[in-house]
Amino acid sequence: MQSSDIGSMPARIDMEVIWGGARKANSLLPFLGISNDDYEAFHGEVVSAFTDKLKAGVDVPNYPQFRDMNEMYFAMMEGIEKADGALTALNTIKAKAGTAIPETEVIKREAKAIRDESGVDKVRIKACVTGPYTLASFFQHRTPSLYEELGHSISAILRESIFSNRSAEMCHVSIDEPVLGFMNDPLLDYGSDGRESLCKAWEEIAWTAASQGLDVSMHLHNTSENLFWDVEHLGVIASHVGDPLYIQESTKQRLMETDKRLWAPIGVTQYDTLIENYHKSRGFEGNIPEKIGEVWTGIKRNIIDPYMYLEDPKLMRKRLDKVAGTYGSEMIAYASPECGLGSFPGYNVALRYLEMASKVIAEFQKTRK
Repeated sequence: MQSSDIGSMPARIDMEVIWGGARKANSLLPFLGISNDDYEAFHGEVVSAFTDKLKAGVDVPNYPQFRDMNEMYFAMMEGIEKADGALTALNTIKAKAGTAIPETEVIKREAKAIRDESGVDKVRIKACVTGPYTLASFFQHRTPSLYEELGHSISAILRESIFSNRSAEMCHVSIDEPVLGFMNDPLLDYGSDGRESLCKAWEEIAWTAASQGLDVSMHLHNTSENLFWDVEHLGVIASHVGDPLYIQESTKQRLMETDKRLWAPIGVTQYDTLIENYHKSRGFEGNIPEKIGEVWTGIKRNIIDPYMYLEDPKLMRKRLDKVAGTYGSEMIAYASPECGLGSFPGYNVALRYLEMASKVIAEFQKTRK
């Protein structure tokens, strides 16, 4: 078992600057050494945040994801038009030629400096890619072929992004599908073309990574739609705290049948939920949305300590022990907070939560040796 994270962090610099810098990461500017304020700021933020994750004890950190997980992948594709708030496919959707994930490009260029600063033997990187089902949800008209075009585009971007050198290597890819399972979708009916096409799209992405020796996981928010079990080169399944996946008797059987393992979620990451849980555990019975609003106002005015709402490490350990006790520690490939930390009120608060979770996982490992 290794510690990791899902990716997102609160940004410390203006988002327009981050987007501007990301757009230039695949240009000739970095190679020609041409100075550009947006790129330098983006570059510095990615390097700093990734190094901080390593220093916090995360074994395999995700690249720092400050940008919207959907928009950042659409920005690397062509053949898409936006009208009336929805997307439309124009001819065939495909990845822009030679385009890699900007954040991983920065880490590749600065791998030695990151390794030296963090003190690790080799920098190991996780990359999350937004899945074709989630990206398809933004289109006005969805078809089975749309899943496959998006899957092919994601695979092309991933191929350009995977790397290994003396200082660092990408060793894990996560397909993030937060939309899956939350609605009754006729396109995914058993025996339908849509179901087959989505599975093909996932398999292409998974094979692109697995064929180069990388671990492949799928991060879900809901596992009621179980098509993911059929993806051959998908090795790890991840969901959220409280998902039935982690308590169903059928899970262990499916893991053995499909040669997959679990990702254990040990910490709640929606900050509003952390506020709610904190006050309910102390007997609060009033208006929760109102209370949450009051807390956020207090945090912004620096009169409420945002660290007080972070979950107790003992609770994180209890969750990890429960998953390990149910399925065996050998069936847990990774553990981390359940999702990204972009909803947290500040960068340092999010980093502290990662540090707490990583310490819990490291201590769990020691007890298993």
